[in-house]
Amino acid sequence: MKLLAFLNDHIEEILTEWVEFLHTMQATETISSELALRDHARGILEAIALDIKTSQNAEQQYQKSRGRGPLPLGPQSAASIHGALRQASDFSLLQLSAEFRALRASVLRLWLPKVENMSNETAGDMIRFNEAIDQALAESIVTYSAQAATMRELFLAVLGHDLRTPLFTMALAGEALRKSSQTMGEVSQTGERVRRSAKLMKNMVADLLGYASNQMGHRMPVKMVAADVRVVGEAAIEDAGATYPDTQFRISSEGDMRGAFDTVRLHQLFANLLVNAAQYGSHDKPVLLDANGVDPDWITVKVTNYGQPIHAESLAAIFKPLVQLPMGDEEDTRPRTSLGLGLFIAREIADVHGGELTVQSATVSGTIFSVRLPRIATTSSCRQSAGAPTRPTGH
Repeated sequence: MKLLAFLNDHIEEILTEWVEFLHTMQATETISSELALRDHARGILEAIALDIKTSQNAEQQYQKSRGRGPLPLGPQSAASIHGALRQASDFSLLQLSAEFRALRASVLRLWLPKVENMSNETAGDMIRFNEAIDQALAESIVTYSAQAATMRELFLAVLGHDLRTPLFTMALAGEALRKSSQTMGEVSQTGERVRRSAKLMKNMVADLLGYASNQMGHRMPVKMVAADVRVVGEAAIEDAGATYPDTQFRISSEGDMRGAFDTVRLHQLFANLLVNAAQYGSHDKPVLLDANGVDPDWITVKVTNYGQPIHAESLAAIFKPLVQLPMGDEEDTRPRTSLGLGLFIAREIADVHGGELTVQSATVSGTIFSVRLPRIATTSSCRQSAGAPTRPTGH
């Protein structure tokens, strides 16, 4: 059976096997449907079939065998669009390459048993197919890399913008402290502004380090110790209160709060959720942290605010890095305390503990972030050590 006919007649079979491979990738958890998993895969295969059908000279064959075939003019190819979308869906470059490797293997594995006799024509089809796969991969990598570069530039822009406010505040405080005419009360207020600005910058640096570790392909390092979730939550509320002194925070707990956790990371998770809730919550209603340890195997912590509900289309995006929702009130002067990384880091911390972080939002019940954590983490990257519940010492 000729390869061109096989591609046209068996495309659904190829796509089904390819999607089965994709389900083995962790990155597919960020993609909501099988239809999205297949995005542009059919177009890639159809482009490959068209390429095999099109005549080419020796120089064109040489260039394409090295992934340097002519890039499409005008609208992007299916492979180009695929690369950009995979970058947006948190696929790594290795995972993108693995997709095309799996596509190549699926086609050859399904097609070759249908070839009755190996011939020069069959060998030629295989060469053309591999050239076309290489070219499609090259097109995907180009747009993937371009999208990644854009995200890096955006990240640096956000970093510079968000650090500017606390730095300006500290500079003004320094100038004020140079004046000998300041009263003790004014000195105390200036010191409080410096402390608050330092806390903002500390939160940003902690998120930045966590994000950098993730982007380098490393799981967030954790060290497990015996801990009390309520104690960690109380410490996180102190930090959030220092950042948002005008916001009221309340904590409640029920059941056994003890388990094995990385207290520093867990503190960071709760603090990120609390400052996010304070930033977007209502001015006249408290931010709530409710911990439930009734289940013998799991502890659930919910952080609730009563600000404007999050639109359904935004719920899937808020855990992505560099995503910041618009403030409900343009005149809101509350500080933005993260680089659009806080919820991303919080989800990573929950994941590395073997738990999960979810969100639901409605006008009456408010916006509720729920963290579900096993008392003993199942992830292999956790190193457990014995000891009494400890209070986080910071980051």
